[in-house]
Amino acid sequence: MPKKYTDEFKRDVVAVVRQGGATQRQIAKDFGVSKTAVSTWIQKVELEERGLVSRAPDGALSTGDDGAALREALKRIRLLEQEAEVMRRAVAYLSQATLPK
Repeated sequence: MPKKYTDEFKRDVVAVVRQGGATQRQIAKDFGVSKTAVSTWIQKVELEERGLVSRAPDGALSTGDDGAALREALKRIRLLEQEAEVMRRAVAYLSQATLPK
């Protein structure tokens, strides 16, 4: 089970990474965390700064209305791609059935 780190600890690690002077890998090793965790924390901070996600009062990240619209659009795109694939297969099957033998 992954360790739980405080938000303050994560902010400190991200601040050290942003100061430069060492690689993320080295900083992660110095703080005793994985490089993946450090990368994830940096990405979350960058998303917060761009306004793509926000922090709820309980500290959890939440996406805004744009995030919900994007999820719906992606869901719709997946559905349309599946429908297009079914149509391609149907056309291929029916074209084989109409060819003279």
